[in-house]
Amino acid sequence: MRKAQTKRRISRRVNFNRSGKSMSTPEDDDLPPSKRLDRLLLSENRIQEVTTEEAGEEADEGDYETEESVEEEQSNPYDVHGWMGKLKITPALYSTLPILKDDLKTETSVKQDAVAELCRQLMSGEEREIHDLNSHGIPRLQRQKHIKFMHKSLGTYPPAYQAMDASRPWILYWALAGLAHMGEDVSIYRDRCIQTFTPLQNKDGGFGGGHGQTSHGAATYAATLSLALVNGLELIDRRSMWQWLGSLKQPSGGFAMAVDGEVDVRGAYCSMVVVSLLNLPLELPPDAPARKAGLTSFLDRLGEWVGRCQTFEGGIGGAPDNEAHGAYAFCGLACLSIIDAPHRSIPQNLNVDRLVHWLVSRQPAPEGGFSGRTNKLVDACYSHWVGGCWALLEAAIYGPGDDQNRKTLWNREALVRYTLCCSQTKQGGLRDKPGTRQDGYHTNYSLAGLSAAQNHWRYHESLVSEPEDMTNLPTPFQWTGHLATEEERGWWAFDKEDLVGLVHPIFVMPPQVVDRCRKQFSGIVGF
Repeated sequence: MRKAQTKRRISRRVNFNRSGKSMSTPEDDDLPPSKRLDRLLLSENRIQEVTTEEAGEEADEGDYETEESVEEEQSNPYDVHGWMGKLKITPALYSTLPILKDDLKTETSVKQDAVAELCRQLMSGEEREIHDLNSHGIPRLQRQKHIKFMHKSLGTYPPAYQAMDASRPWILYWALAGLAHMGEDVSIYRDRCIQTFTPLQNKDGGFGGGHGQTSHGAATYAATLSLALVNGLELIDRRSMWQWLGSLKQPSGGFAMAVDGEVDVRGAYCSMVVVSLLNLPLELPPDAPARKAGLTSFLDRLGEWVGRCQTFEGGIGGAPDNEAHGAYAFCGLACLSIIDAPHRSIPQNLNVDRLVHWLVSRQPAPEGGFSGRTNKLVDACYSHWVGGCWALLEAAIYGPGDDQNRKTLWNREALVRYTLCCSQTKQGGLRDKPGTRQDGYHTNYSLAGLSAAQNHWRYHESLVSEPEDMTNLPTPFQWTGHLATEEERGWWAFDKEDLVGLVHPIFVMPPQVVDRCRKQFSGIVGF
């Protein structure tokens, strides 16, 4: 039977409040902005869509199509872009630019507009660098190419990389961790890692970035995690490490990055990761300078010091009175989650509501990735530094246990789309943003962030309970990870083949590596 050639309105109007009347009531003025917004959204006096019937005769003839053509369009759920073939229609959040913009132009705002447009084109499918698409119409995770890129990163480097000599432990960690996130066996690099790190370990404790260099908290963190990944932690002199970390403890409660070095939240996180992974004594060494101020433990005044790093914006700075920064937010939250259960230590030391507000503000659209600071561009490394905060914050807010009814606090789908559409390169490896080159740093932290978007973590009060399994700091080992369900994969726009392995929310390594470290040093008293 032939379809009737009836006409139907296919566009929608937006009705603005042009009456000049206030859309709030006097009692609204006493409410905080978020509450006023909630009330406004429930009000009839708001910007709202007008249905076909309400539009009536105001519609123009040009806004109509025949019913037959509409039905044809609706029967095809794909958006065709010529040579790109059939693509699933991208949600408007990721395919349109923001409607509201500041008229003030700065160097940063011009760059922001350019990056947002590049991301919009890649998100919508108008431009495409990778043509191997998943069932949601976006690029698949180029697993084998990324693995090949990271293996190559563990090879030889040209002379220009001499400038990176002090980052030697980091170069190894980024590649080893990235491979581990993808399920690769990195034990094949064990002997080479031990050969590399042996001369970097100083007799007074800790690791330098290169041969003969002073021990540094960042280099020590990267070296410790690298050795953990290849099962080579026996290389570390635990006693000298304890002595050296004691020399970094400050009377304020924080940690320096090196002897007489800068004191910031990186030092607190890096130091406590090493203390907990190696199960070092919590008591400060007898000659630790902080003892003169009455401190006796690595934990003394630490939570309070991290709390002082929170800024008026709600984020966490590198030190008290510093600008809020995404990486420092992760370091602060992870440090607090090491010293005690997150649902106790985080609310006790931080304003959680303000921190959540600041963190969600770091995820712009249409990009979908995260920026590290206010008025800064999206950067794939913050897929971890900010994306990794959410498991810790959700544990702080919801408490321990496996409650399956928890609501996620952030846009997981947006980060998945940014990583797969904008951060991947067709050669292999992941990059900061479109228009930049791939590197080991962004590859590792993009994959860690993708794992955070795809999977769940839950904190448990008594996961480790047997005396022989106990460590001096049990809380960071009491997490369980859960892979996304098939339904969640549909919500968040990725297939099973795009799945990245579980990445521990504190140690940024696979959970089986963390568990191996715990078992290696559990039950040890002293050295």
